[in-house]
Amino acid sequence: MSDYAELSRRIRGAGLLDRRYRYYAMKITGNIVALAGAWVAFAYIGDSWWQLFVAAFLAIVFAQLAFIGHDAGHKQIFRTRKPNDAIGTGHGGLVGMSYGWWISGHNRHHANPNHEDDDPDLDIPALAFTSGQARLKRGFLRWMAKHQAWLFFPLLTLEGLNLHVSGVRALLRKEIKSRRLETALLLGHFALYLGAVFLVLSPGLAVVFIVVHQGLWGIYMGSSFAPNHKGMPTMTDEDSLDFLRKQVLTSRNVRGGRVVDFVLGGLNYQIEHHLFPNMPRPNLRHAQPIVRQFCADRGIPYSQCGLFRSYGYVLRHLHDMGAPLRAARA
Repeated sequence: MSDYAELSRRIRGAGLLDRRYRYYAMKITGNIVALAGAWVAFAYIGDSWWQLFVAAFLAIVFAQLAFIGHDAGHKQIFRTRKPNDAIGTGHGGLVGMSYGWWISGHNRHHANPNHEDDDPDLDIPALAFTSGQARLKRGFLRWMAKHQAWLFFPLLTLEGLNLHVSGVRALLRKEIKSRRLETALLLGHFALYLGAVFLVLSPGLAVVFIVVHQGLWGIYMGSSFAPNHKGMPTMTDEDSLDFLRKQVLTSRNVRGGRVVDFVLGGLNYQIEHHLFPNMPRPNLRHAQPIVRQFCADRGIPYSQCGLFRSYGYVLRHLHDMGAPLRAARA
């Protein structure tokens, strides 16, 4: 029996792959109530700079909705694909991103985490996650790679816009299976969102509201995914690891208890999530000690740290990857 098969037997025996319907019913209901409450407050406050607090709150709500879409994409909510896709597609429409586009790229990431050529999460033109990527940068992108540690968090303000634009591009290229449905949902989202903002707010305030909301949402989303793999070992075609070690060695967990569980949407248990992508989010914290002990028994490094230290590792890695470019300038 392989190591992963043995670990899977233990996890399944502990009931940690069982569905958690009540949890997700309460989570989804709470998110929808929060979303509705935010827009009711928006309408009530009217044309006032106090709306920027609503924009900040909506950034949190959008991230929580996106986390549900993520769980649905991994079949964590229901056992079968169709109802999960319905939840995921609907939540994509609520935040204005294409569920079909996202799930395609995210599945490739799970199959090859931190792989220099095959992980789409490492294919970001503005950043260099490996020395090989850094050497290939030219022009303005080379300048950005030199200073990428300083630019990282400012760049995250554009992540919300990137999620919108990438989904629209995929739909225009007819790369999405449910193209008509997702097109209708995105058009509806943008029409209602922009219509409400520009109808209630003066033009200048409307623009500021959108910038604050989308910028904070981008920072939240990027900050939720960045600690998981950035700064961990990267893989190439020359590396030959079994599934268990490939997932564990390239992933990092984040400590912090239930507060961090909520803030990061369960992504802080990245090792367990990558080993068992369809495990319901609330079960990940119970799987963590089992997986950690299993890795310890077999001498497999298991990476875990606090939230702020994880960001330190990310920034240090980006700084180190840009160092040869800065040295070349000197």
